[in-house]
Amino acid sequence: MRSPIVRWPALTLSLALALAGCAKGTGGGPPAAQQASRYDPAATFTGTLTVMGFGGDDEIGATRLAKAKAALGGADVKLVEGDLDIQQFLSSVAAGDPPDLVYANRDQIGTFASRGAIVPLTACVKGEGIDTSMYDENALAQVTFGGEVWAVPEFNQVQIVMADAGLLRQAGLTVADVNGSDWAKITEAAKKLVKAPGGKLRVIGFDSKLPEFLPLWAKANGADLLSPDGRTARLNSPQVVEALEFAVGIYAAQGGFAKVKAVRDAADFFGKGNQFAEHELGAMPMEQWYVNVLNDVSPEAPLAFDAFRTPRGEPLAYSSGSAWAIPKGAGNAAAACRFAKTMTLVDTWTAAAQARLDKRKGEGKPFTGVLTGNVRADKEIRKMVTSGGEPWDSGVKAFYEANEHTFSLPANPADKEFKDAWQGAVNRVLNGQDQPRQALDRAQRDAQAALDKAWAWWTKRTG
Repeated sequence: MRSPIVRWPALTLSLALALAGCAKGTGGGPPAAQQASRYDPAATFTGTLTVMGFGGDDEIGATRLAKAKAALGGADVKLVEGDLDIQQFLSSVAAGDPPDLVYANRDQIGTFASRGAIVPLTACVKGEGIDTSMYDENALAQVTFGGEVWAVPEFNQVQIVMADAGLLRQAGLTVADVNGSDWAKITEAAKKLVKAPGGKLRVIGFDSKLPEFLPLWAKANGADLLSPDGRTARLNSPQVVEALEFAVGIYAAQGGFAKVKAVRDAADFFGKGNQFAEHELGAMPMEQWYVNVLNDVSPEAPLAFDAFRTPRGEPLAYSSGSAWAIPKGAGNAAAACRFAKTMTLVDTWTAAAQARLDKRKGEGKPFTGVLTGNVRADKEIRKMVTSGGEPWDSGVKAFYEANEHTFSLPANPADKEFKDAWQGAVNRVLNGQDQPRQALDRAQRDAQAALDKAWAWWTKRTG
């Protein structure tokens, strides 16, 4: 299952005004705590619940949506579908006409909270009796700061290594040469796998997936980009610099990032002409949901899978995903809380998995599982996985192993600014504007300034 990708548009003047409006509308700080008495697990709801950023257009989403609607006891649900439009969302909050519930990436929750655009869910959790122990610890931590939970975790995403087994075999390699356990071997494998006749890149040997996966390479090298309390940037530590140098060097060994990106962007990523089916990619780390995509569109492609591993051979994954948050000023917050709770319950997830399983059986294909932010649901869903033979069984094994060895970046009130800083640094290096150390030194200054400002503001407003 591919969870929706939520993108930040360019910070135009209108968005800047919307942000300012949000801050002004909440007195420049977090909204006041709500009363648990507002929430009653026995209550039924009427009227309309407006949900922004969620589609429910496949069997996983549709099954869960039906259960959430039924749990409301009568209220209509209006979906504002498509990727979350951040400008539209913040503008609606500033105008006093927000949706009742918003579906966002977990790494956006801290910024939304600091802008006063969403409310803390402490009362929601208590009043609806939500058992937060069912949620993945990293997923829950990513939406918790200032002593309060700000969102309900939903899908979970982790990375595994995916490779073209045919290309590996032709080059005398195995997946162990590209799984991260030996960085020197990855570099050599990339050189052996790459094909660039006449200087024109045709086959990417290894894609280190920058800029998105810098946190993964850094963590594998023993470094965190951010301190556990979310207050101190660590972007220019020697280990992070080394990780960036390595991951960028992979591209340099293949003719440079521009050539790799051109081949990457031209691929039919979700179709039958994907890079593995067309033998245009040796290996890469990638989110686990892509196993299901590949099995669906190119089941005969020769593939090999393994967990991404540290140089010590230990499995590792950078956990990210989606979450449900209630906007400030939501007219039907109690119904929104019930909806978010129901969408993430064990029974809801297993019903959705059964719907996927039934569909896959009808198509004569295996059910490769679904990763959620609910550890109990994951345990039950794993029992439902069906064998597809190799390499698919190895793919499923790899992503469940990865899911047991995850980390995430701590929540903080400058989530967006922090992410912009490190991704901007990586992009400057990829574009040839800066060297890794220079780029990360600048990112460190920018990120720390943003963190200091946001935390000072947060502390002042929360007393």
